[in-house]
Amino acid sequence: MITTPTKNSYSRSKDVFNTGKVLTLSVCHFIHDIYSSFFAPLLPLLVEKFSMTLTQAGFLSTIMQIPALFNPFIGLLADRITVRYFIILAPATTAIPMSLLGLAPSYGVLALLLFVTGVSVAVFHVPAPVMVSQLSGNKTGKGMSFYMTGGELARTIGPMVAVGSVSILSFEGYYPIMIFGILASLWLYFKFHGIDVQVKKSDRKPLLSACREMKHILLPLTAILVTRGFMHASTTTFLPTFIKMETGNIWLAGFALTAFEAFGVLGVLSSGILSDYFGRRQILIISLICAPVGLFLFVNTGGLLRCLMLLVTGFTLLSTTPVMLAIVQENAKSSPSTANGLFMMVSFISRSAIVVIVGIIADHIGLPLTYSISAAIGLISIPFILMLPKNKVIL
Repeated sequence: MITTPTKNSYSRSKDVFNTGKVLTLSVCHFIHDIYSSFFAPLLPLLVEKFSMTLTQAGFLSTIMQIPALFNPFIGLLADRITVRYFIILAPATTAIPMSLLGLAPSYGVLALLLFVTGVSVAVFHVPAPVMVSQLSGNKTGKGMSFYMTGGELARTIGPMVAVGSVSILSFEGYYPIMIFGILASLWLYFKFHGIDVQVKKSDRKPLLSACREMKHILLPLTAILVTRGFMHASTTTFLPTFIKMETGNIWLAGFALTAFEAFGVLGVLSSGILSDYFGRRQILIISLICAPVGLFLFVNTGGLLRCLMLLVTGFTLLSTTPVMLAIVQENAKSSPSTANGLFMMVSFISRSAIVVIVGIIADHIGLPLTYSISAAIGLISIPFILMLPKNKVIL
């Protein structure tokens, strides 16, 4: 339960969708995630500058991801203090260290910058969906679609922003680009400094109690994340490699991933909105039937049909996240940030582990057969979707 409005707090109307503030959060999510996506495209320059081994380079990625393990505790904290300053400061505190990578004098300083970024990313992504939910009235799915579209667009555009900035300003000189993150934080301050989204003291629960309260949601969602994760890892991580092996064309490989992500953005934008009207479970079932079928046909056909199935897979596979976020928020009345932190921790752990498993399988049997197996595993998610509670739909 959320506090009733005070003089400086946001009044949540049951039916009102606050378009302006939801769009502001979505745009700032886009700006924030552009910076957090800088690491991968700038990694080759970092490897060259510090003469790193690939093991050292991989460890940097791990350092950046470590704070995600503390998402439930960040959520617990966010349920006990007002979350707005977590969200307001995050674009700046992510933009500054990610804009200073080229100036890092040593591997240790570089690791510190990435760790600070990881903390900032965590403290933004845990409470932000809670605030989006409170601003969305009875259209939580629509709010989550807008919010997640910002993140998906950032992952599509961010690498180009990083490479373009370095090309124009040099690797050591691209740091002025941090200004956009700082401006985003200022924008958030003026829009949200008077909004108080906080759980009443009488409704707050410790972490174990929150886990028990959300068990009926988190257990099936965990199963869905794991079974869906094989398809997600196969495509988002290994799609360029697959295309390169099939065609020998690196540009086509890059274009395929861009097209896949672009249709994923469309899926993210539409799925939450559709789930408000047709139900969360129904949209998840449709998505997680179409995605495995699309992936199987993509790898086992050719020509125009293969291209079409790649787009179908991107649209349906990536569309599931806003629907799952909406389910978490609708069923976490007493500890919304804690519940979101638990969900994000499970998502992180399953995604990180499954990527390694998919890589091992592909090393032994090849990517084409791995794709088909991943599609089959994806269909296992259907019974777990039926275990989720039904939501009230908008008539």
